[in-house]
Amino acid sequence: MNTSVGDGQPRITHLALHVTDLESCIEFYQTFCAMAVVHERAAGDQRIVWMAEPGRESDFVFVMMSGGGNLSLKADDYRHFGFALASREAVDAVAEAGRKAGCLVWPPREEPFPVGYYCGLRDPNGNYVEFSYGQPLGPGADKLDDLNKN
Repeated sequence: MNTSVGDGQPRITHLALHVTDLESCIEFYQTFCAMAVVHERAAGDQRIVWMAEPGRESDFVFVMMSGGGNLSLKADDYRHFGFALASREAVDAVAEAGRKAGCLVWPPREEPFPVGYYCGLRDPNGNYVEFSYGQPLGPGADKLDDLNKN
C-alpha cells in the first residue's frame, strides 16, 4: 500500500491530549522533559497549549487541551511516551526526582536490546512517560549500532 500524500510520506508532527489539569501537566513536562510552551490559544472555554523540546518546535509537539478525563493505567500497562536521555545516570536522576515527586511508576531497570535502561513516571493526567538510555533512538544509539554489529 502506498501511503504517500502528494510528493512525500506522512510524518508524525504532534500528539494531542485532553487533560484534566492543564497547569499541572505543563509543569510536569517542563520539569521532567525540558519541554516549553511554544503556542497557546483558547477555543471557546477550552485552553490549548503546544509544548515542544527546544529546537524541535517545528518538528514535533504535544498539544494539550483542557477538559479531559484522568487516566487510570495499571502498573503493568506499558503504553507510554518515550524520552531518550544521555546516560544511565540521567535515568537514575529522573527516577529519583519522580520518586520524590510521588510519580515514579517503573523504577530503573535494564532489559535486552532494543529496550535498554529505563524508568517510568506518571504525568498528572495518568499518562506514563518513559525515560531511557540505550535504545536504538536517541543519545547513545550510534554506540549501540557498533556493539550490535559484532
